[in-house]
Amino acid sequence: MARVPSNRRPVGKSTSNELPHRLRIVGGRWRGMRIGFPAIEAIRPSPDRVRETLFNWLQTHIVGARCLDLFAGSGALGIEALSRGASAVTFVDREPQIGRHLNETLQRLGAAGATVKTEDSLRFLERAPQPFDVVFLDPPFASTLLQTVFSRLPQGWLAPSAHIYVECPADTPLPPLAPGWAVYRSKVAGQVGYHLLRTRESTQGVASVEEVST
Repeated sequence: MARVPSNRRPVGKSTSNELPHRLRIVGGRWRGMRIGFPAIEAIRPSPDRVRETLFNWLQTHIVGARCLDLFAGSGALGIEALSRGASAVTFVDREPQIGRHLNETLQRLGAAGATVKTEDSLRFLERAPQPFDVVFLDPPFASTLLQTVFSRLPQGWLAPSAHIYVECPADTPLPPLAPGWAVYRSKVAGQVGYHLLRTRESTQGVASVEEVST
């Protein structure tokens, strides 16, 4: 999940004497369970209704999928994917506190197939690639990381017919898509724009690949 910079407190610093924030798993085997995440002001989990819509879009693709949660934050997207039957999720976040908390949460859930990488997302994409069926991208809203990520993912990180999910400010257009990508679904919830992209293989035979609503 994206981390929003704050002018009041440095990114990565916890609020003292405050219990971890909590979010609810929307569907799957852990449906209704509430999990904590560090009280870092910069973490911004995807709202429940956004996750519900996203996984409705992905419902025929998520079971057995190999997923990458590249800006993991609270881990809401990746954990939701595991709850709904994904075979494996790799969580990537540069903050050590987030990495430790994700490992503890996943152990408590007994989440098989989960891997946590405490590493900068762009540095992670410089590694030897492995293909993923679904990639979740929710970078800090003030960043310009999406353009670079879009250019690196086609270099071996996407399985055939892969789906790429993107969250960004509602008033900010997506950067130019990589060749062979298309917007499949696109919606707005408050100040959040969220989009599901498909690679060329998964758009073949689709008459209309873009749906925009509020």
